[in-house]
Amino acid sequence: MTNFAGKVVLVSGAGRGVGRAAAQAFAAQGAVIAANDITPINLDVTLEKIWAAGGQAKEYICDVGKKMPVESMVDQVLSDWGRIDILINATSVQPRAALLDIDEWDWRRAVDVNLSGVFFMIQLVGRAMRAQGGGVIVNILPAVGGQMADPPTGWIGRAAFIASKMGVIGLTQVAAYELSAYNIRVNAVCLSRFEAQPQEENLAPFDSSLEYSGQAQEAAEAALLLCSQSAAPITGQILYLGDRKYIT
Repeated sequence: MTNFAGKVVLVSGAGRGVGRAAAQAFAAQGAVIAANDITPINLDVTLEKIWAAGGQAKEYICDVGKKMPVESMVDQVLSDWGRIDILINATSVQPRAALLDIDEWDWRRAVDVNLSGVFFMIQLVGRAMRAQGGGVIVNILPAVGGQMADPPTGWIGRAAFIASKMGVIGLTQVAAYELSAYNIRVNAVCLSRFEAQPQEENLAPFDSSLEYSGQAQEAAEAALLLCSQSAAPITGQILYLGDRKYIT
């Protein structure tokens, strides 16, 4: 795998699941990790794992669903490290409620974090990347989009989650098109199995980066590949991992 020594990688949702796996994978390749999450509860574990392996990382606590905190965080990362070479968006919130029962707060919170949060991160980090001459962005999400050949029962009660994540597919492709002029590549990694459970029972079911059925390491390796120099011509692509149950 390409060595990322000296590269600054901002990972949202680095406190658990695919975000933690991505942070550790890039750190193992020599990158400096700006690890973001909404709470230090699990982020502390991520940092300890990176430090124990000899890596370099610093925590940045921020709710990505709100633009002003994201702006402050990006400014702080730039102040600390001087640049942001890679952005990994891996934060998710997943309210569980039937379509006819979900309340407005849960719906808006899912859209705020899962879709608007990705937009805020791409826009604000993208501006920094434009100023520095380029960068790479990878969004990690469940396999959504297309016409379902075999609708998974796991989608029941996840209308807000799936709808917000589907929006990220379109955002990825538009961002790739617009930002290519600034030497910024944007791609997405989609996990074929997305059933998730919080790793800590005492944590709220929202504001957490979810564990994607053992595919966290696969997603991290895919992100490494997409951010490597060997993938330099690739942008605007949606990389699906595992068996795909969709007709495109």
